[in-house]
Amino acid sequence: MKLEGKVSIVTGGGRGIGLAIALSFAAEGSAVVVSGTSKDALDTAAERIRQQGGRALSMIADVADEAHVRALVEATISEFGQIDILVNNAGIAGPTALVTDVKLEDWERTMGVNLTGAFLCAKHALPHMIKRRSGRIINITSVAGLKGYAWRSPYCASKWGMIGLTRTIAEEAGRYDITCNAIAPGPISGPRIEQVIRSRAQQMNRTYEEVESDYVGPTALKRMAEESDIAAMALFLASDEGRNLTGETLNISAGYKLS
Repeated sequence: MKLEGKVSIVTGGGRGIGLAIALSFAAEGSAVVVSGTSKDALDTAAERIRQQGGRALSMIADVADEAHVRALVEATISEFGQIDILVNNAGIAGPTALVTDVKLEDWERTMGVNLTGAFLCAKHALPHMIKRRSGRIINITSVAGLKGYAWRSPYCASKWGMIGLTRTIAEEAGRYDITCNAIAPGPISGPRIEQVIRSRAQQMNRTYEEVESDYVGPTALKRMAEESDIAAMALFLASDEGRNLTGETLNISAGYKLS
């Protein structure tokens, strides 16, 4: 039980990578607060944790809204009394379009959820970690935060920003024994990447198979990584095993080439 007695917040915890992380943390003994914008998905996630003998709370929260984030943190403290681990996983894909065609409102919404949301969650969770002189913050960025990503400028910029935020928090919070690291998934098999591929194929007037090869071809292992791979790394970073890693960005991508 690597996280016995710990309390975790996982944003975007109702499905995909966030759900995989939440279930993994709960299995290792952590109470888990899952947040997001889909009540049904969040309630289902929390119920799965409880059925497995864990402690869970589900809460609607738009991380781009500071009032929602403040309420999320306050509810966690009220229910469980502490915050040991924050996983900033909430994110949206944003538009698939050339820079010249991206609408300002789409840019701002993507940055708001992906980057401002991570900032706000850290801002409000950190005081509770500092008080206990212990904590783990894990930001889910992307290989898009390590390279250019044509047709996806808002998403790419937001993920680059998360890496800068990660390094800054690591510097500021290290004196309190708080670590902050980022995980950069490559293409992850599942419904989300399938939606991205379909959208990109339509915008670029290419077939689904042609665009899919753009994601699989650059990997050394010639396959996409799995949600469970990201959850395993998050667990390592959240546990005592990862206590001396901070300010790092860990690329989990089946060897996706960055150049």
